[in-house]
Amino acid sequence: MNITKFFSLIILLSTIVIYGQTELTKYTDTELTQKAKEIQDQIITIDTHCDFDLNNFTSQVNYTQDINSQVNLPKMREGGLDVAWLIVYTGQDSLNANGYKVAYENAMNKFNAIHRLCEQYAPDEIGLALNSDDVRRIHNQGKLVAMIGIENGYSIGTDINNVKEFYDLGGRYMSLAHQGHSQLSDSNTGESDGTWLHNGLSPLGKQVIAEMNKYGMMIDISHPSKEAMRQIIALSKAPIIASHSSARALSNHSRNLDDEQLEWIKENGGVVQTVAFAGYVDVEKNAKFQELANEIFYKQAEKEDFKVLNNEEYKKLGTTEAELYYKNFKRIRQTIKPQIDELQKTADPVNVADFVNHIDYMVDKIGIDHVGISSDFDGGGGIYGWEDASETLNVTKELVKRGYSKEEIEKLWGGNLLTVMDKVQAVAKKIQSGK
Repeated sequence: MNITKFFSLIILLSTIVIYGQTELTKYTDTELTQKAKEIQDQIITIDTHCDFDLNNFTSQVNYTQDINSQVNLPKMREGGLDVAWLIVYTGQDSLNANGYKVAYENAMNKFNAIHRLCEQYAPDEIGLALNSDDVRRIHNQGKLVAMIGIENGYSIGTDINNVKEFYDLGGRYMSLAHQGHSQLSDSNTGESDGTWLHNGLSPLGKQVIAEMNKYGMMIDISHPSKEAMRQIIALSKAPIIASHSSARALSNHSRNLDDEQLEWIKENGGVVQTVAFAGYVDVEKNAKFQELANEIFYKQAEKEDFKVLNNEEYKKLGTTEAELYYKNFKRIRQTIKPQIDELQKTADPVNVADFVNHIDYMVDKIGIDHVGISSDFDGGGGIYGWEDASETLNVTKELVKRGYSKEEIEKLWGGNLLTVMDKVQAVAKKIQSGK
């Protein structure tokens, strides 16, 4: 090889080592902001995982106001977030009739709250979408869009008919477990001690997979165990999603997906919605920052006589107790926010660049068609630079900075997710027609 060809090859390789790095210095910050805004004006931005507090869905206090929540309509408007998947979340409790009854009632309360927002409190501002056509139609009307995901199939109890009921209420994806093994599936949390309840899915869980396929509800594998995920893919006739997970190769947390799992997603035709949860994005970096932040938090908690629980203590709480605990936890965290904001300026918090590193990695590993974006806002999510919906543009800016095109950004910001949902619903129609 002559010297000219050698240096040409070196230059070529240096431009493709990291996805999109060729355009890192193309824009000034002002130009970057303008370019990102132009792109967001032309696409639909979708966040697939936003938790919420029932206390923020009343006639007096709700998402039409810029209340103390990471997601609400004013913040969505400010940041350019068009679609929020609002999550019908139920904490894990005992696997018995009373536990299932309480969980079901909690789920119904959350379904009803979302419907009140879209049908009573703000029908002119936000609409509930049930499919991709709804998303585009409501967006074209100039309104924001709500969709519904179900976190933890524990809330269906042992009545498989609840899958159809939840679907009819608008649920368009569901995970079969959360923090702890459910009656349907093992959870990723079993990895901590190697204790499993079903070695994957339970017989009922396998029936639920078939029922979800039948009605067109996407199967979410963000919390179930790796073996449960393997079994889900083997059983499902439709693509699956990870509604809020990142890459384990970059951050070794059991909530993230390893390379084998990512390959399964690709082969299945599904999508991984990269999650902006600091503790998942960078375990080590977040631990160092949290050590400093916790000093501030614990001092405030002590002042308010609030006992901070460890993970094991928290898992033992009932659904109502857990929600009250988390409500007070968030309130204290909001109280110390000015101090944390100052700390972020001098320490090294997990940030948008760290988050997009996961997107880069998964795009390189499994392709642009299988990667998306989620926040886990109001459920522990948020990173420096994307701490609430009002800062959504910063994610788009980082994607532009790294050289992603408008078409690629559109796929990441929800296009891929809608494609998977279309496929899942097409499979359901085929099943229902008996073909």
